[in-house]
Amino acid sequence: MFHKSLIAAACLAALSAPSLAQEEKGSVLETVVVTSQKRTEEARKVPLSVSAISGEALKENQILDIGDLTRNIPNISFSGQSGSGPGLSNIEIRGVSSQAGSATVGVYLDDVSLTTRNLYSQGTAEPRFFDLERVEVLRGPQGTLYGAGSMGGTIRFISKQPDLKLFSGDIAAEVSSTQHGGTNYMAQGVLNVPLKEGTAALRIGVQAGHDSGYIDQVSPQTLGVIDKGINKNDWSVLKLAATVKFNSDWTLTPALFYQHNKSADIDASYLTVGDYQQFNAGTPLARFQTSKIVKEPGDDKLTVPSLTLAGDLGFADFTGVVNGYKRKFSRTQDGTSVNSSYIGTLITNQAVADVVSFLPSAVYLDNKIDQVSVELRLSSKDWAPGNGLPLTWVTGFYSATTKTDVVDSEPVFGITKAFTDKGADINDLSNWTDDSGMYAGAFPNDNSYYSARHYKTKQNSVFGEATWHFSKALRFTAGLRYLRSSEAFSREGDFFFAGGPSTTHIDSKANKVTPRFALSWDLSEDTSLYANVADGFRLGGANRPIPLYAGTLADLAVLGLKEAPATFKPDTLRSYEIGSKSRLMGGKLQLEVAAYHIDWKDIQQDVSLPTTGFDFETNVGKAKSDGIEMDLKAKVTSSLTVSAGGGYNRAVFAQDVPSLGTDDNGVPNVRKGDRIQGVPRYSLHLGGQYRFRVASVDSVLRLNGQWTGDSHGTLFRGDTDYERPSYFTADASLGLSFEKFDLNLFVKNLGNNHTVLQQPNVQFVTEAFYLRPRTIGATLSASF
Repeated sequence: MFHKSLIAAACLAALSAPSLAQEEKGSVLETVVVTSQKRTEEARKVPLSVSAISGEALKENQILDIGDLTRNIPNISFSGQSGSGPGLSNIEIRGVSSQAGSATVGVYLDDVSLTTRNLYSQGTAEPRFFDLERVEVLRGPQGTLYGAGSMGGTIRFISKQPDLKLFSGDIAAEVSSTQHGGTNYMAQGVLNVPLKEGTAALRIGVQAGHDSGYIDQVSPQTLGVIDKGINKNDWSVLKLAATVKFNSDWTLTPALFYQHNKSADIDASYLTVGDYQQFNAGTPLARFQTSKIVKEPGDDKLTVPSLTLAGDLGFADFTGVVNGYKRKFSRTQDGTSVNSSYIGTLITNQAVADVVSFLPSAVYLDNKIDQVSVELRLSSKDWAPGNGLPLTWVTGFYSATTKTDVVDSEPVFGITKAFTDKGADINDLSNWTDDSGMYAGAFPNDNSYYSARHYKTKQNSVFGEATWHFSKALRFTAGLRYLRSSEAFSREGDFFFAGGPSTTHIDSKANKVTPRFALSWDLSEDTSLYANVADGFRLGGANRPIPLYAGTLADLAVLGLKEAPATFKPDTLRSYEIGSKSRLMGGKLQLEVAAYHIDWKDIQQDVSLPTTGFDFETNVGKAKSDGIEMDLKAKVTSSLTVSAGGGYNRAVFAQDVPSLGTDDNGVPNVRKGDRIQGVPRYSLHLGGQYRFRVASVDSVLRLNGQWTGDSHGTLFRGDTDYERPSYFTADASLGLSFEKFDLNLFVKNLGNNHTVLQQPNVQFVTEAFYLRPRTIGATLSASF
C-alpha cells in the first residue's frame, strides 16, 4: 500500500526529480550544453544518447554515488564485485556487462581516464560527487573518441573550473541518521580566489565525512552481537586547480584531485551462519547481520594530477592534457571458507584437521595502479552557413602507460601451532593426503599463498571525427580510431596453494581500428533525428597461472581442459542506434528517445573452478543487446517541473557456450537466450519539483521514485545470485532558501526498502546486499 500511495503522490503532485540538465527557475527549460564529443555543443545536436546532470541537481536530489546515479539514468546499472562498498563495484551500460577482462564502461575525471581492468580485488574508481559542474553519461560505444574500455558507454565527471574574475566561496555541513545505523556527517568548503583579475585564479575544495555502519557482526557460537555497525566509512577529498591566462588565446590549468576512502568493512550481510563455520552453521540470522570471523576493511587512495594547456591556433582550438592516475587500494577478505575449510580436508590426522578446518584465515590484497597519459587534440571552429567549407572536425593523439600490481597474501592464523599442539609436524607429509600437493616448508609464518602480479600496458592511438554539414539542418559524421597496445605480464608465486615457488612472464600485443558513422537531421528548430553506428572494444591480457595439483586438475577436467589458458584476446562489439531529441512547447518540454541493437563477440568472461577457488579469464560466446530508452522533462508552470525516464533492455547470449561448463545432463550452463549477468530488464524514474514561497522564504519540494527491474547476477542456474529481484526506492527533500543560507531537509530510501538486491557467492560464502536503510538528514549551506 505504501508503494502504491507513493506512486500516486508522485504522479499527482509531481514533486521533484533528478533532471538531465540544471534545475530551472524560469518559465522554460534551460538548454543543456555538453563536451561529450571533445567540443562544446548543445546536447540536442549530439547524434548519440547523452544524459547530463548538473552538480547542483546532484546535490539537491541527494545523488551521492554511482549507485544513485544508475537508478536515475536509463539503462545503466552496477554490480558489486567481491563484496559491495566504495570502489568495489562494476558499471554496465546498455547490457554490456562483464565481470572479467577490462572495464566495459569508460570513467573519466575531466580529461583523465580512470578506466582499468576488472579485478576480483577491486572495482571501478569512484570519485566523490563534489564541486562538479556536471556528470555526463554517454550511452553506447565510444571507441572512436575515448578508446579501449568504453564499449557500453562513458561516464565523465566534469569539475568546476577556477573563475578568473569573481572571488567566491561555498560552505556546507550535513548531518543525518540511518536506521539500524547511526549518525552520518559531512563538511565541505570551496574557495575561488582571483590572484590577478582576468589573468590568474585558484580554486580550492575540501570535503570530509563519515557514514555510519548498519551491519552488525555476531558470534557464530552464541549468535550475540559482538560489534555494531562494522561497515562504517570515512572519507576525505582535496581538489586544487589554478588557471593562468597568458593572453586572450592561451590558458594553462594545473589541477590535483586526491581522495582517501577508509571503510571498516564491506556492505555485506549473511542470511544464515556460514556453512563453513563450526557453530550454528545454516542458522538464520537477523537482517543486517554477519557471522564472519575476519573483518574485511579497505583503504583506498586516489590521486589524479593533471596539466591542461588550451589555446586558439586561429584555424583550430588546441587542447593538450598531461596527467597521472594513481590508486592504492589495500583490502582484506575473510578467507576462512576457501582456505581453512579446504586445507582441513587434506589432513589425515583427524585431531589436527578438526582444528585447522575452522581457523581464521585472511586474504590480504594490495592493489596499485600507476598511469601516465597524454592527449593532444585539435578541434575546428564551429561552422555557420555561408562561412567557408561546411566541415567541422576533431583529431588527436593519445598515449598511456599503465602499471598495475596486485599482491595477494593469505595466512591461516595458527595452522603451525595446531599441528604442534597435537604433537604433529606440519612438514611431515604422512599427516597429509597423497594428492594434497603438500611439501616441506609450504606454510612459512602460517602463510598459505603468495602471489604478486604485475601488468605493464602501453597504448598509443590516433583518432579523429569529421562532420560534413550538407545544410544547416543535415549533418554526416565519420570517425576512426587506430590503436596499438602491448602488455607485459609477470607473476611470482609461492607457498602451499601456489605449489611452491614459480615465476611467469607473458607478452601480448594488439591492434584495433574502431570506426563510427552518424547522420543527424534537424526536422525543425525544435526536433532532430539521428542514426549512429559505432564500434567498441576492450584490450586483451594475460592470466595468472593456476597450479596443477589433484584439485585443480579435476576442476579443469570438468571444463574439458588440461590447463588454464595463458592469455585472452580483445573482444569487440558494434552498435546500431536511432533516436530523436525534441524541445517543444516553446522550450517547456524536452523529450529524448533512442532505440539500439548491439552485436558482441568473443566476450571476455571469468571462469571459476568449482571446488578450488581459482579462476581464469577467456573469450567465450556471442551476445546481442536490444533496447529502448526515454527521457522526458516538462515545465508545467514556472513553479512545477516534472520528469520521467526509463529504459528496457534485453541482453542475451546469441549461442550456447559449452566452454563455461555443463550440468549433470551435459547441457551447457550458459545457453542461447540466457541473459547477460548484471543487466536489469528495465529501469524507470519518475518525479518532479515544486517551487513556492512561504512568507519570504523561497522553498522547493522534491520527490523522486526509481524502479529497477529484475536481472541475473551470475551466468549459472542454481547460484544464489542467479535471480536478482526488481525493487523500488524513493527519495524526498524540502529546500528552504534564506537571505544567506540554504537549508535542505531530505530522506533517502523513503520507504525503508529491505529487499535483498544481490546474493553473490564470494569465496564459497553467500553474501547479501541491501539498499542503505532509511536515512533522514539536513544540509546547511551558504555561498558568498
